[in-house]
Amino acid sequence: MPAHAEDRIVSNQEEYAAALDQVGAGDTITLANGEWRDFEIVITGQGTADAPITLTSETPGGVILTGQSNLRIGGEHIVVSGLVFRDGFSPTGEVVSFRRDSENLARNSRVTQTVIDNFSKLDRTETDYWVAIYGQNNRFDHNHLVGKTNRGVTLAVRLNTAESRQNNHRIDHNYFGPRPNLGSNGGETLRIGTSHYAEYDSNTVVENNVFDRTDGEVEIISSKSGGNTFRENLFLHSRGALTLRHGDGNLVERNVFLGDGKDHTGGIRVINRRQIVRDNYMEGLRGDGFASALTVMNGVPNSPANRYVEVQHAQILRNSIIDSDRITFGAGADEERSAAPSDSYFYSNLLGGRDGETFLEVDADISGIALAGNAVISGQMHSAVEAIPRYQTEMERADNGLLYPVNPALANVGAPRDLRVMALDEVGVDWYPKPGADTEFGAGSEIAVEASAGALLRAINGAADGDTLLLAPGNYDIERTIPIYRTLTIAGAGNGQVTVTFARPSLFEMREGGRLRLANLLIDGANAPDSTGNAVIRTASVPIRGNLQIELDRVIVRNLDVNRDFDVIYFGKSTLADRVDIRSSIFENVTGSVVSASSESDDQGRYNVEYLDIRESIFRNLTGPVARVYRGGRDESTFGPHVDIAQSVIENVGSGAGVSIALHGAQRTNISENAFMASAPIGITHTVGTPVTAITGNAFERTSAPELIELVYPGEPRVEMSSNVHTDGEGA
Repeated sequence: MPAHAEDRIVSNQEEYAAALDQVGAGDTITLANGEWRDFEIVITGQGTADAPITLTSETPGGVILTGQSNLRIGGEHIVVSGLVFRDGFSPTGEVVSFRRDSENLARNSRVTQTVIDNFSKLDRTETDYWVAIYGQNNRFDHNHLVGKTNRGVTLAVRLNTAESRQNNHRIDHNYFGPRPNLGSNGGETLRIGTSHYAEYDSNTVVENNVFDRTDGEVEIISSKSGGNTFRENLFLHSRGALTLRHGDGNLVERNVFLGDGKDHTGGIRVINRRQIVRDNYMEGLRGDGFASALTVMNGVPNSPANRYVEVQHAQILRNSIIDSDRITFGAGADEERSAAPSDSYFYSNLLGGRDGETFLEVDADISGIALAGNAVISGQMHSAVEAIPRYQTEMERADNGLLYPVNPALANVGAPRDLRVMALDEVGVDWYPKPGADTEFGAGSEIAVEASAGALLRAINGAADGDTLLLAPGNYDIERTIPIYRTLTIAGAGNGQVTVTFARPSLFEMREGGRLRLANLLIDGANAPDSTGNAVIRTASVPIRGNLQIELDRVIVRNLDVNRDFDVIYFGKSTLADRVDIRSSIFENVTGSVVSASSESDDQGRYNVEYLDIRESIFRNLTGPVARVYRGGRDESTFGPHVDIAQSVIENVGSGAGVSIALHGAQRTNISENAFMASAPIGITHTVGTPVTAITGNAFERTSAPELIELVYPGEPRVEMSSNVHTDGEGA
């Protein structure tokens, strides 16, 4: 280190600017502990390998960057560490950028021991990157990134200039923590390259990271360039897959995928040429289609680099896929994607599916994939791969926590026995807590509430996350809209009737962080004003960061008829509910919908609810439909919406809407064992993807047959219709 190297401690932005003017190789600028608000940090200069320029905090994690703050790095051999970004968002398109500007990129520089926690734009549809890596030979390691709620990649490697290609970046030992489902395209956690530069190599190494509950969209990692290595990462309870979307010659090895039975947890998707997928372990994955445990895509003949290049010369070797739902060969095959995989090898893989649907699925010609040395230990197989031998074996967990076959004949089949499973304490920082599970309903205290509106409002204001308010029998006349911004249960206590009326257009308004469960209540809308857009529960008028949850259990809702469009639950734009569950409830005399989730109508692939589950409920005299759910556009980057309506009575519903249930673009639909009486028909429109829709075991009395439309698919509607009974009306 140079003899003149200095450590300058600065306490405000003016002191920082003065220190930056004087910084040289070997120097350190130390930010004093405390909150630094609206601080757009620029650190630049010419350090050396032996004497880098360092920007750090007085103590690790002691510097909190809030408000509209960000970091830009330019020059050579810069090291940044110890910062925390939270309680704000970047004023630009990047929180941390490895460039000062388009002419001054970072090289041989490093960001380490830094936290970005819920530092998201206010509007979930506004795009930014949390980290953008440009330049050459940079490292991003031992960082903690959690809670991105708006559109845009969490970490992006950019190849938009020649100086940023073949970059040899290293991304390692980071904790990529929970990223909630975005409900649209643009929710990747890590992306290397873009479609515009798909023909270039990046040569980026991604190793020893943990991806924990990174549920943003169908691609957890989107590799859109060539020459990348993905090694020894752990994917933990994360929906989606590591996707080799564009680019050739990538290596995916020794990664571990643990789904623990969570919906849509996937493994690896293979597209393009010369991809190597070897020595990986997958267990408990529940994805299918593009998010299968292993997906080998069909391609487009003579495809441009930025479309679907056919799979050629792939090597898929010694992987273990255990207790998983699906392996898909030839996925995405259609009139455009008609080029089957060729000159590829699928050798020595250990394959174990679950009972039920086909585990090894084949959607196109696979004669171009050579199969040898593989073993199936459970699960059904498509006839095209029935020659793969089956073996009987017990499975035992080794010291690394992974399952291996006991049968000695399988000793060399599947993932190697020396795999390491990354531990949470090996990644991120050790001075900032990693998030636990979301607070469950009922996880807090039970609080008795006397029968008055004032007592209820005071209890709500004083409730902690997860608390349950037990309302004494009586009448609660509420004269203000109640904001919900935590996990809260409001339930009637005992066997007496609890009646809630309200004098505002809405009873509850869901805010950021809101999760609401109502149980054993009667909600009457007779006192509500004649206002446009009335709803018992509605979202705030501004976009909401993060996802919501609503449950109604043994709730009666009646007399929502003061005007012509009075909903029970209404979702506005830029809002998404992870779940809406309705159980054993009754809805009578409602002029709107029980669930209105159709505000994302701009056909950009966005939607308002991921899971809508209605069971054992009664809907009587509704002018609108039971549910109105909309997802438009041609994007295939999401899994939902999922709609399940079962064992319910639907009587005189939909007279003003023309449909009793209105679903547009839902990807998973089950409508079963319901009684429809004197109601409008079910209306279902399929858009893109491979929707799975079943209308089974329903009784239709004086109700027309379902109206089924395919907007893109050229064949008959893809709907299972069975065991339905039609009387006194049209049948099908």
